Amino acid sequence: MRRVTAGVVTQLWRYPVKSMMGERLDVTTVGAAGIVGDRAWATRDEARGGIRGAKKIGALMRLSARYASEPAVVGHGATSVSPAVITLPDGSVVATDAADVHERVSRALDHPVTLWPLQPRTDLDHYRRGKADHDDVMTELRAMFARNEDDPLPDLSGLPPEVFEYESPPGTYFDAFPLLVLSEQSLASLARLAPESRVDVRRFRPNVVVSIDGSAEPHDPFPERSWIGRTVQIGGAIIEVVTPCPRCVMITRAFADLPQDRSLMKSVIDHADDSFGVYARVVEPGPVALGDPALATS
Repeated sequence: MRRVTAGVVTQLWRYPVKSMMGERLDVTTVGAAGIVGDRAWATRDEARGGIRGAKKIGALMRLSARYASEPAVVGHGATSVSPAVITLPDGSVVATDAADVHERVSRALDHPVTLWPLQPRTDLDHYRRGKADHDDVMTELRAMFARNEDDPLPDLSGLPPEVFEYESPPGTYFDAFPLLVLSEQSLASLARLAPESRVDVRRFRPNVVVSIDGSAEPHDPFPERSWIGRTVQIGGAIIEVVTPCPRCVMITRAFADLPQDRSLMKSVIDHADDSFGVYARVVEPGPVALGDPALATS
């Protein structure tokens, strides 16, 4: 199949702990389960049960995580995960494998949690969703996806069916798929369409940001969507772009120097068909670096 140069990799991101701020990379390895070390840790809600992200515990986004050294390659359901270093809102740090990590993170969140590395995919109870915050299903969904009563709920039909029973596909801490791809053009388009908002890449938590050649995908404000159903070679890895990424309350949260912004979700609903960026799965693992070309199937 002929390949065409569609763009170039401009940013790489990894999030060692689910829903915490992550780290920018110059070079990385895309393994069979995504960027090595991405979402290898997560918090379990000890009040309502289940692995939880910032859809439920918004303060998680005020913490950040990084690896002190490059983590080991792990696959789905691995039980050996490299420790990460968490920076708490007061500037202090604690390792994910420290004896007091649960107490210190719980105190920072003002909510009881424990830190967990990836567990085997066969441990279904570990990944099963915790108790809902609301008895009414529609109220629960509108809270998770930051929707007003007159807003549509996102189209979730492209997501793996497991995520309706489990917090993430068992054996992973991803919301749905191992990679999220976003273009510089989409960020610029949304900033133009939502001038009152701070459209910052950190709100959208991509793994790979690309600048797409305008001559390849002309006149498209969100050009990575044209890659859905296609394979894309980024560096030495090949990925398959699967579906748009429906957006949740996390993009509206206040964290770091970014304010809470409920209007940003309204802009995504009105101007971007209720999604932003695209999910992808890994076809062939390989190294990826800033400046690598993105070669999309024709």
